[in-house]
Amino acid sequence: MSEITELTLNLTADDERNIFGGNDSYIRKIEKSFQVEIIDRNGQLHIIGEKEGAQRASQIIRELVQLSRRGSMVEEQSVDYAISLKQDQEREPGIKENDNVLVDIDRDVICHTISGKPIKPKTLGQKKYIDAIRNKMIVFGLGPAGTGKTYLAMAMAITAFQREEVSRIILTRPAIEAGEKLGFLPGDMQSKVDPYLRPLYDALYQIMGTENFIKNMEKGLIEVAPLAYMRGRTLDNAFIILDEAQNTTPAQMKMFLTRIGFGSKVIITGDATQKDLSPDTKSGLDVASAVLKNIDDIAFCNLTSADVVRHPLVQKIVKAYEDYEKKAANKEVRKNVQKLEKKRVNGR
Repeated sequence: MSEITELTLNLTADDERNIFGGNDSYIRKIEKSFQVEIIDRNGQLHIIGEKEGAQRASQIIRELVQLSRRGSMVEEQSVDYAISLKQDQEREPGIKENDNVLVDIDRDVICHTISGKPIKPKTLGQKKYIDAIRNKMIVFGLGPAGTGKTYLAMAMAITAFQREEVSRIILTRPAIEAGEKLGFLPGDMQSKVDPYLRPLYDALYQIMGTENFIKNMEKGLIEVAPLAYMRGRTLDNAFIILDEAQNTTPAQMKMFLTRIGFGSKVIITGDATQKDLSPDTKSGLDVASAVLKNIDDIAFCNLTSADVVRHPLVQKIVKAYEDYEKKAANKEVRKNVQKLEKKRVNGR
């Protein structure tokens, strides 16, 4: 057993109010994660436990204090992410033990919502995704629900549009029902496709504001349309987002990628585990990932359950599905190897 260590941190009342969480829930979470006891005595925080655990708990609390002093709200997701980084023994290359990753990420403000809330990455995966969008012409944002793939892409598109880096925004999705038949929808063509594009509208309303969005849409500067409408067009000087790309066919993906013109930037988002195509149809996203992986100016950003920024339970659900699917895939591989071995033996 390692020696028991006591570390002391001096905190202000504001620090404690911001980083403790409701009913000290954040502090209790740090205690549980690193097997330490944290005691608050008159503005001094005493961290008692085995040396390594106490040091890591102390580092996390210092990082949260710095985050708070920057004026950022300390949320449960920030605490969970800081803990997971410290617990990860295979740390990201180039990240030193003393680096405050949370503060580095927090500095990167993309834009603000209509209500003034800053939009910024919350994980290293999201930060790399944003950096790739800034530096590459085409970026594939791949990963599970809740990782901010579409929302962050929308924020980058609106920022580029407002800075006049592009002259228009084009948002598109394949119009495929998510595992259920919706039947005939009433209304004109726009009414029929709107339900498929609702998540894109929601992000636009929140970041740009309803009135501003409608005004730019009426001018043709913002276009939200199903993927089929892209055929036969060349898209110059535009910020183009293809969402739910796992539901494209290889022909649709090729058609979309060959629409790209000069001065355009393209973001393609998708989750390979949530395809709504028929079982015998290949996903255009899977084919593109294999075909384009070695082309310069195309980046592939793979977000994981660690980058989920919704309710903590969503992160656990995504991780559970990832583990289940990995086990199923390994089982299938073992089965195929056994079949091949059996054939080899019988063929002798």
